[in-house]
Amino acid sequence: MKKMILLVMLNVIHLGFAQQKMIDKSGTITFEASVPTFEEVRAVNKSVTFVFNPKTGEIASLALMKGFRFKIALMEEHFNENYMETDDYPKAIFKGKIEGFDANQLTTNFKDYPIKGNLELHGKSNAIAFIAKIRRTPNGIQIVSSFSVNASDFNIAIPSLVKSKIANTVTIQSTTFLK
Repeated sequence: MKKMILLVMLNVIHLGFAQQKMIDKSGTITFEASVPTFEEVRAVNKSVTFVFNPKTGEIASLALMKGFRFKIALMEEHFNENYMETDDYPKAIFKGKIEGFDANQLTTNFKDYPIKGNLELHGKSNAIAFIAKIRRTPNGIQIVSSFSVNASDFNIAIPSLVKSKIANTVTIQSTTFLK
């Protein structure tokens, strides 16, 4: 009987903690690796999952690499097969923490917050830090960020044939509306 009560209490506590998290399953990530005077190298993924715990400031996101859409189908094919090797590395994962976050201080105006964490991409994990703009919305919290990473830092090889047409430094922008 005591074990049963303990299990019920643990489940209630777990449900209470689970409700503290905010989720968005339709967040957006855009990346750009364009070089001036050449074809735009840009893709958008509009089905990125973001999970945020406003009590602790912990944030995580998961993007399926095959979810990125390019203007040119051949670029998308090369991205998946030659660069990102999405059959071997199907997802990108970020886990981090928003430093100094206090939900009570949020207003409808954006405020800058530093975020530090690890980005796992192409089978390699690297520490990254960037500034995000965060604000309260009528339905929750909006987080917008932009940062850059180097493809070479994640063992993503750019063939010498197209090295002058694709930037090694990739700009990544994300937007999420957490509820």
